[in-house]
Amino acid sequence: MLEERRMKINETVAYLNQRKTINPKIAIVLGSGLGGLATRVDVVDEIDYHEIPNFPVSTVKGHKGTLIFGRLNGVEVVILNGRFHYYEGYSMDVVTYPEQVFAGLGIKTIILSNAAGGMNPTFQVGDIMVIRDHINFFGTNPLMGPNDDELGPRFPNMSEVYSHHLIKLAHEKGKQLNLHLQEGVYMGVTGPCFETPAEYRAYSILGADAVGMSTVPEAIISHYRGMEIFALSVITDLGVVGQVVPASHEEVLEAANAAEPKMVKLICEMLPEM
Repeated sequence: MLEERRMKINETVAYLNQRKTINPKIAIVLGSGLGGLATRVDVVDEIDYHEIPNFPVSTVKGHKGTLIFGRLNGVEVVILNGRFHYYEGYSMDVVTYPEQVFAGLGIKTIILSNAAGGMNPTFQVGDIMVIRDHINFFGTNPLMGPNDDELGPRFPNMSEVYSHHLIKLAHEKGKQLNLHLQEGVYMGVTGPCFETPAEYRAYSILGADAVGMSTVPEAIISHYRGMEIFALSVITDLGVVGQVVPASHEEVLEAANAAEPKMVKLICEMLPEM
């Protein structure tokens, strides 16, 4: 099992190494409604997931499904334009496969983004939350099962999953850009249901400021593989106690798209100093 998984990762990495003409050290994972960042990239190569050996295919509306190698604000990056979710029926191995590949490509820093429901009463729809920590509420973990010691430690230290250095940089750049950034704890859940009022209340009591259906598995594997992590949530709906507003996937995408220019500005400004 371990050898088979390693062989698949190595096969994907070998294909991409043969095809790519730049050597980025930063990877960006685009979340729901945030695909517009890809339009700012000076594209060197864009590869459909179907072309990449062993790569899964995204099935969610708003997730295009291409791997982009290019330059953003002069910095070489690789962009996952369409991520994979546990609620799609994929195993955790598949959900986190791109991060395993990024590590194999020599990526040192990864930027994760998502759409999330805000539970902090100071949050508003359209806010950007810098993730400082997470709560894994998936009921599983991508590191379960036999450990491959060649990839990472059996028991990773999780005291700083999200880089304090990059969080500080984000706030500095946010001030320069006159962007108001929230900061908080992200709770990852399986989905695909949006939360009930009781669930919002429970998650808030547990210490979460926002909740979403991604990011945590990817962050765990990225940390396990030794990458520095920076993550953002766009607050697309609110689940504040007593003020729960029903949301549809279309409304979430609409709110994420409206907030997109702010996040793009922030990431572009941060990249040269990452």
